[in-house]
Amino acid sequence: MNSYHPNDSYDSYRSVDLEARAASASPYELVLVLMDGLLDELARARGHIEHKRYQQKGVSLEKCMNILNGLNGALDEEGGGEVVQGLARLYEYCIYRLSDVSVSLSLEGLDEVINLLSILREGWEGVSAARK
Repeated sequence: MNSYHPNDSYDSYRSVDLEARAASASPYELVLVLMDGLLDELARARGHIEHKRYQQKGVSLEKCMNILNGLNGALDEEGGGEVVQGLARLYEYCIYRLSDVSVSLSLEGLDEVINLLSILREGWEGVSAARK
């Protein structure tokens, strides 16, 4: 028997919206799309921890770490200089903290990552706007 989950429709809509935004995005806008998805998923992970939905917490944090690994892997290490090195360290630190949060269930650790990535997202937004 198939059971309907209320989030199924929302997840489907979100997936289509994300694909549409990504298809027409510049590289900078694509980073913003990924950052928005990452921050949304971090908020969901926070809710899962708060409501003791540990299996969903694990899924959300894994998605977040995958996005961070993807962002880190896309960096131009040869041509990016110190900025790229700094971004790589930040992404690696966030992955480390999320791994810790997955075990410790520390909302403080999760909030730290959310705050760091929110600031970074603002920076990417500024770069994207300057490139238009």
